Amino acid sequence: MNEHTPRPTPDHTPAPRRYAIVGTGSRARMYTRALVTTHADQGRLVALCDTNRTRMAVHNEIVTGAGHEPVPTYHPDDFARMLDAEAVDEVIVCTVDRLHADYIVAALEAGRDVITEKPMTADLDGCRRIHAAQERTGGRVTVGFNYRYNPVHGQLRDLLRSGAIGEIGSVHFEWLLDLRHGADYFRRWHRDKRNSGGLLVHKASHHFDLVNWWIDSHPTEVFAWGDLFFYGEQGGRRHGVAADYERSHNSPEAERDPFALHMTDSPDLTRLYLDAEHEDGYRRDLNVFGPGITIEDDMSVMVRYASGATLTYHLVAYAPWEGYRIAITGSRGRLELDVTEFPWTSPHQDETTPVRGMPAPKESTTATLTLRPHWAPPQDIPVAVGEGSHGGGDVRMLDALFGGTDDGIRPDHNDGAYALLTGLAANASMESGAPVVVEKLLHG
Repeated sequence: MNEHTPRPTPDHTPAPRRYAIVGTGSRARMYTRALVTTHADQGRLVALCDTNRTRMAVHNEIVTGAGHEPVPTYHPDDFARMLDAEAVDEVIVCTVDRLHADYIVAALEAGRDVITEKPMTADLDGCRRIHAAQERTGGRVTVGFNYRYNPVHGQLRDLLRSGAIGEIGSVHFEWLLDLRHGADYFRRWHRDKRNSGGLLVHKASHHFDLVNWWIDSHPTEVFAWGDLFFYGEQGGRRHGVAADYERSHNSPEAERDPFALHMTDSPDLTRLYLDAEHEDGYRRDLNVFGPGITIEDDMSVMVRYASGATLTYHLVAYAPWEGYRIAITGSRGRLELDVTEFPWTSPHQDETTPVRGMPAPKESTTATLTLRPHWAPPQDIPVAVGEGSHGGGDVRMLDALFGGTDDGIRPDHNDGAYALLTGLAANASMESGAPVVVEKLLHG
């Protein structure tokens, strides 16, 4: 037992692990709520860490609203002091992607385990630093790839492992972000590739991890094309959808723009972001057709894996509907998964989209899974779409993280690295116009 292993209670059961959350934006609320409600008997939230005190106060309102005392708050400069002062066992990292590595490495060096939102980090240097720190310390790094916990994706993996289509030869994977969800990446910090690594790192790391997991292999060579086709200044003018404003808040022009985010429609967005601007100047509602966008919105990627299988992948961030299509072809047949998360995108405020500009809740997700064996009719495989966000993945992931229901799914630093390296290699290929060997990228 090391100094951060939960000590047994008088009845010899382990005491709940003590967690600190660094980065208190919207996504982090899932962890805060879990630790003070559904998983309060399995883990304790003991500290919050952020540069913005207003956002930490919003999280503490979640804590007190669940009947607990507010937890101590810390500035990032006091991160190391927080770990000792609050006897933290595990750190949950929910910051801007480019900062993940700083906190992961600091926590590992201090003898703590880490849960980090995906992607594990946003650049090659951060990936190398995390791996070196993990090797030195032996600490545990878990990457929040919640799509692994989506039961439909688990069904697909089980079928592949059963040999339903034999040896896997190729994967086709198409992911469509609709006009609300896709646009949201172009109005916030993700629009700067230095912060997020672009959508092939921030968003597609989910998808690359799924492929690695499904086919039980890792990428060896990557080639990619990518463009800023729809969003940005040039795209907006070329397609006749540009509007002349810097940000949505207090802008008459934004009132007529279906791409604008109206934070005042949401008390949560108002309190987390609009009311917090005076501290750090972060604006959550920039014009998606404005200047300063350095990420792509249309990307094609080809990947070869150590197993010999290949992947063709396409991500579009301006589609009229939200969902994805996957086809995996093997020596004995083919598996096809089609998922519709939202069938069309309305430009109006209504019951499905109460906050103008925010993605609609995905409460009507549908999925079909088809097995097409060689020399036999196709078979429709019944699928159980999970309830809640990410097809039920968030709920099941929280159970695994805090409740011990892992079932061998939990992604570690190696999984995080291979998903990240696929996106980083794709970015490098887009810059050079040539294929990128992953091993050379990692080791220089």
